[in-house]
Amino acid sequence: MGVRLALLLALAASCVGALACGPAQAPSTATVSLRMRGTPADATVTIDDQIVGQLDYVAARGVALPPGVHHITVQAPGYFPMDREVDAKSPGAPIDVVVKLVPVPD
Repeated sequence: MGVRLALLLALAASCVGALACGPAQAPSTATVSLRMRGTPADATVTIDDQIVGQLDYVAARGVALPPGVHHITVQAPGYFPMDREVDAKSPGAPIDVVVKLVPVPD
């Protein structure tokens, strides 16, 4: 009878310990919306060294960024490139980036 009681107490203690720790958490899949607009429409948008597409495409669809700091480059032939870092905070308001590339003088 003493062994049964000891086993039940041990089982109860392990259950309480497991509940105190809580269930395992899955990695966060939250994203922050990046919205872009500007000119020239055919400029190439690169985020974290990955080409995303042309500015007009990104403006129409947006980009879902994972939380963290991201480096954005927008470039087009005949224009100075634009480089910018954004901090995607989750949960956070959408990030708006307005692009107006400056032509390279002749």
